Amino acid sequence: MTRRYVAFDLGAESGRAMLATLNDRKLGLQELHRFANTPVSLPTGLYWDTLRLFHELCEGLRIAAREAEKLDGIAVDTWGVDFGLLGPDGALIENPRHYRDARTHGLTAKLFETVPREEVFRETGIQVMEINSLYQLYAIQLETPWLLEHAHKLLFMPDLLNYFFTGEQCSERTIASTSQFYNPATKTFATDMLRRLGITAGFLARLVDPGTYLGPVLPQIVEQCGLSEDTAVYTVGGHDTASAVAAAPTEGGENWCYISSGTWSLMGVELDEPVINGASLAANLTNEVGVDGKIRFLKNIAGLWLLQECRRAWAKEGREYTYAELMAMAEAAAPTDTVLDLDAFYTPGHHPERIQDYCRKTGQCVPKDAGAMCRVIIHSLAVRYTEVLQLLESLTGRRIDVIHIVGGGARNKLLNQMAADVTGRRVIAGPAEATAAGNALTQALSTGDISSLEELREIVRRSFDVEEFRPRR
Repeated sequence: MTRRYVAFDLGAESGRAMLATLNDRKLGLQELHRFANTPVSLPTGLYWDTLRLFHELCEGLRIAAREAEKLDGIAVDTWGVDFGLLGPDGALIENPRHYRDARTHGLTAKLFETVPREEVFRETGIQVMEINSLYQLYAIQLETPWLLEHAHKLLFMPDLLNYFFTGEQCSERTIASTSQFYNPATKTFATDMLRRLGITAGFLARLVDPGTYLGPVLPQIVEQCGLSEDTAVYTVGGHDTASAVAAAPTEGGENWCYISSGTWSLMGVELDEPVINGASLAANLTNEVGVDGKIRFLKNIAGLWLLQECRRAWAKEGREYTYAELMAMAEAAAPTDTVLDLDAFYTPGHHPERIQDYCRKTGQCVPKDAGAMCRVIIHSLAVRYTEVLQLLESLTGRRIDVIHIVGGGARNKLLNQMAADVTGRRVIAGPAEATAAGNALTQALSTGDISSLEELREIVRRSFDVEEFRPRR
């Protein structure tokens, strides 16, 4: 029997609606609609254009309804940490802020005065990053506490979009685990920690697992998009990395790690239990929830963000480059030993100048043109992958022989080859559409069309080509 699912995959730069067709244990993906995800800067801060994003999802559904006679499911995954607050009437109190909004800058140290860093990690197992939901929530408590006083529910971004589709208010577990106020050991929100910060937890929604049936789409969505009244909405790995890792085409065993490669590179291993101890705290690694109850023990790396920001800056100067052109220029550039501290560049703006200034201040060779700068960025990423690989091996006691690179960055052959060269490990790149595949196949788990995570990955291996990169030295 042929099944058709719509997988909505929203990243920090763009979103798309994918029609997934499952037939004879093979999955096909068709991109129906792609749209920009552009933040909006206002006098009060940096925001996501949330209602525009939902409009684009509905546009994708309209196209899907024309393409398929019946849709067997709809699901949404997004980037992590961001959320919206709903009032008692179900309306947004404030448009969701962007995780790069400046309100959390320097806030970690202040929070640790009340709840020390060690206790935060013991309760959550999550690495400290200013962008995390915990610090966003703390910023609201300090600056605009009336928002929390009026908040009836906090919904993370995929949960918010699911609410717009169904009216159901709940927190899918993989996206909740990115917040740094979810406890992966007890599988509950860390409400006692929040109370110590003066934040009551009454607005936290009930937790549900990936693969939960939320209900049919609301009548106005049925009419607007031309859908059947019984069109079902499911939770999946609401955090896009959770969906991507679910679709890693591994054949089992423990000798592999993954890199979900895009704006961020999330590099880690899949475990059955969280690793919350002094060593993982010192390494600033994170324990996020995956599909089928797995733990994604990983490190956030500032991925292709630097490349995206440089491309944006050059476009403002009238130099428009495609990513393919930039990678061709980088490949033609001379090899480099220059290494950037990627964490120094997570705020937006002026990246080419900032990179050159950093190289001068650190006494390294300064890239003079776009190709050389892109080469430095790619090389720095490969070096960072090596550092994280060594951390993962040390903390888990595993030897990692294979790196699975999934997501849009899997198309970047120069980065894939450099990763193999610098780490000295075999790299398997693909599928590039792992997030959409994981989203759709988790829906198939929900409907009973497939029975396990292992079967899900077997279907991925049957359905998508991958490319292998071996170390050249």
